[in-house]
Amino acid sequence: MNTQIQYATAKPTGSKLKIVAGIAAVVIVIGAIAADTKVVKIGSTHDVREQAFSPEAYGAQEFPKVLADVQQRAVDAVTLGNAVLADKKAAGTKYGVATSTGPVLPVSLSGTFGDRKANLNDFKVEGLPEGITVRVQTGPAINGTDLRDATGKIQFGQFTNQIEYQDAGSAINNEMKKATLGSLDPEKLTGKTATVIGVFKLINPKNWLVTPVKVELK
Repeated sequence: MNTQIQYATAKPTGSKLKIVAGIAAVVIVIGAIAADTKVVKIGSTHDVREQAFSPEAYGAQEFPKVLADVQQRAVDAVTLGNAVLADKKAAGTKYGVATSTGPVLPVSLSGTFGDRKANLNDFKVEGLPEGITVRVQTGPAINGTDLRDATGKIQFGQFTNQIEYQDAGSAINNEMKKATLGSLDPEKLTGKTATVIGVFKLINPKNWLVTPVKVELK
């Protein structure tokens, strides 16, 4: 009598089916990630763009551009003084770069540093129309965003958010301090003659708060 042994084909249990399905899902996800991955070469243009914003690097990069632009467009203080007193709006349009709070004007001043108050020095310019007061930011604190706004080429849309935009202005101010004011002792400027090239925001035609880009003592 022959005994026949039959082997039933093993069917995967429910738990095995779940494992197989899980592995398949992982493979699909990994494939999708690989397809969406961009290889960026270190030091390439994309690599630089994707790095976090560095105010220090930005200031070092942009201040020389601001300096060159302001020097090229700077208007003699006496000429500018007569223009803003005659027609503030026309002078701002002709010489300045528009901002939401008033145009930023480039100016070249030759004169003498006066009394120091806080982070400012009075600056007396011979021939300037009567009634105009000029003060120059001499540090150590440099306030405002006039340097950032002076060229019209630095716009909010170039930055991720308002914080970066503000940091960009501060970074340019800080770079100016190192490049322009770093060798000067602000406490010893009173009475010294100098040529100053800088910018100011035209709000009150008789009150100029100048942020310098270049200071040459005589």
